[in-house]
Amino acid sequence: MSVINTQIKPFKAQAFKNGEFIEVTEADLKGKWAVFFFYPADFTFVCPTELGDVADYYDEFQKLGVEIYSVSTDTHFTHKAWHDASETIGKIKYPMLGDPTLQISRNFEVLREDQGLANRGTFIVDPDGIIQAVEITAEGIGRDAQDLLRKVKAAQYVAAHPGEVCPAKWKEGEATLAPSLDLVGKI
Repeated sequence: MSVINTQIKPFKAQAFKNGEFIEVTEADLKGKWAVFFFYPADFTFVCPTELGDVADYYDEFQKLGVEIYSVSTDTHFTHKAWHDASETIGKIKYPMLGDPTLQISRNFEVLREDQGLANRGTFIVDPDGIIQAVEITAEGIGRDAQDLLRKVKAAQYVAAHPGEVCPAKWKEGEATLAPSLDLVGKI
């Protein structure tokens, strides 16, 4: 069963953010856009390239009112150690959630039960806590922060403009579509 268009489930997690340990719950998301960015593990190979890519665009996400939450089944202590040890991870300003109980990974249906690791999963969550977009990739396939930013903008556009939809490869400022009987078979 897909989690698309479902309410995120309650959770509580310790996170590392800007040199501090903080607690994050689903209540912290109310009224804000959020991206949950799951990855298998700290101190790995593809993961730091993805997390660093998202860090490079973090200010742009923030301008859109979007908070990024990276999540792995490591602890918040491990996130701090990785942040301190890696130049790439050291530039991260967004919360790095620890999920050692596996609760959040299970809630978003990305947990590999037999390994205790999360799959690569990206979830765009609207201000009502509803999951608007999902992307799951195999472990060896890295994601692209620019495309994630494009998808967030599309989700925000559709939310703000009922009756309009964003076609393939839509970018901010481009034409959208208004589905109607007149468009059937003409696209």
